[in-house]
Amino acid sequence: MKFTMGRTMKILVAILIVAIIAIVMLSPYSFEKYTASSKMIQVTSTDTVTKDANGKKEIRNRHGVNKAEMGHFKKAGVSGKRFVREFKLENAADYNLADEIKADIFAEGDHVDATAISKGKGFQGAIKRLGQHRGPMAHGSKFHRHQGSNGSCSTPSRVFKGKGMPGHMGSVKITTQNLEVVRVDAENNLLLIKGAVPGPKKALVTIKESVKAAK
Repeated sequence: MKFTMGRTMKILVAILIVAIIAIVMLSPYSFEKYTASSKMIQVTSTDTVTKDANGKKEIRNRHGVNKAEMGHFKKAGVSGKRFVREFKLENAADYNLADEIKADIFAEGDHVDATAISKGKGFQGAIKRLGQHRGPMAHGSKFHRHQGSNGSCSTPSRVFKGKGMPGHMGSVKITTQNLEVVRVDAENNLLLIKGAVPGPKKALVTIKESVKAAK
């Protein structure tokens, strides 16, 4: 004689199993174990990763550099950096290797130029990308947000080079000139600049003495 479990009994057994698992997961021992494992993950996530999953190919990411770059950093006596930039200074002789240049080199009221990679907008049409005008939006119009004419079909029978068309917008290096430094927080190494500073949040922005102010 075979014993068959009814549908109601199966549901009760499943609920009982879920309840047992929940009790075990919420026990103090499990909570301490989870806390310890999360702490361990936080520690290991700060390690520098310079090789791929197979441990062979050298890779560059936001946390690491390759061997050639690491050699330069070790020679200077500093840790590996994500960005490397070169600046021309009038008083370069006053600085030594591995010296840190902070925000206090600027003063309130100075005018500076800000350079960064602009926000990426993806593929955009001619109206947003180039500021072209749209056509009539009535029902009879066949020209709404279209780019318009690209040239004559008879003469010259081609599209001129440099013709503005839809395409990729943003994600290019741009510079906003003659911005004013409103405040310098030397303690926190921060600059408060008035104006349109380019780039998205958490982007690398290069601040230099304004070219226009120097003239």
